[in-house]
Amino acid sequence: MAKLAKQLKLQIDAGKAVPAPPLGPALGQAGVNIGEFVNQFNSATQDQIGSKVSVVINVYDDRSFDFVVKTPLAAGLIMKAAGIKSGSGKPNTKKAGSITDAQLTEIAEVKMEDLNAHDIEAAKKIVAGTCRSMGVEIKG
Repeated sequence: MAKLAKQLKLQIDAGKAVPAPPLGPALGQAGVNIGEFVNQFNSATQDQIGSKVSVVINVYDDRSFDFVVKTPLAAGLIMKAAGIKSGSGKPNTKKAGSITDAQLTEIAEVKMEDLNAHDIEAAKKIVAGTCRSMGVEIKG
């Protein structure tokens, strides 16, 4: 078994990875076969097209690699639920939008496996913090 040489953490649009920057240079510096990664990643994330996902790429000293695709970004899920293009530049004074408590629960359930939370209530608090920093209100 080859030893782990490098670990990359990237955020890539699901199903739409291309060898162009910023992905290509990051993979090239790590010694990863860029075309092979792009093909494997795009086929693995075909069902999540339209969202940005985090991916952890383990590169081994023999230039082989494997990767783990995480759930879509919380901010992306919140923006989709609120129907906004971006968060507020001044979240404390200017609100960008709002989501319902049911939508918050749904997002927390999707993100649960990637969050450091033991139950759904703790996950909801983490996602609510992301909402707060984006200027998105949670309506009861």
